[in-house]
Amino acid sequence: MEGLAFIQITEDRLQEILDVYNYFVLNTTVSFDLEPITLEQLKTSVMNKNPRFQSFAILEADELKGYVLVTQHKAKPAYDVTGEITIYLNPAYVNQGIGSKALHFIEDIARKAGFHSLVATICTENERSIYLFKKHGYSQCAYLKEVGYKFNRWLDIVVLQKILAN
Repeated sequence: MEGLAFIQITEDRLQEILDVYNYFVLNTTVSFDLEPITLEQLKTSVMNKNPRFQSFAILEADELKGYVLVTQHKAKPAYDVTGEITIYLNPAYVNQGIGSKALHFIEDIARKAGFHSLVATICTENERSIYLFKKHGYSQCAYLKEVGYKFNRWLDIVVLQKILAN
């Protein structure tokens, strides 16, 4: 995994990224979307016009392993010190340490962008992701019951947070 690279997402990678995301939409509760999203919807969410909010393709030998992003937590000025992070890995590449590398990478990007706090909102069924974040110093700060409904069942979420050292 020495060849892992994080490259800012460009339009030429959008279809591959869309395929990864829509896999989770159709097959898991990782995403709370109920139907596959379009290329235009993905573009809006991963190619933010604000330079503080950045998205990166995770590549190895030009093969997409996944993507990672830091986005706006809430659209109010006082929240500008907090970013929300998301990591999606191609299911064929989990348990290879890519998530940990992506998390460290995006934390560095967030620090350079002036974020004080990072949060991740995760479905409680996604135990692997919760473990990843907790392993890297994130603490659970919220547990919301039955806030989503997918695959004929109610879903809970947790919010994990890390205060970044300056």
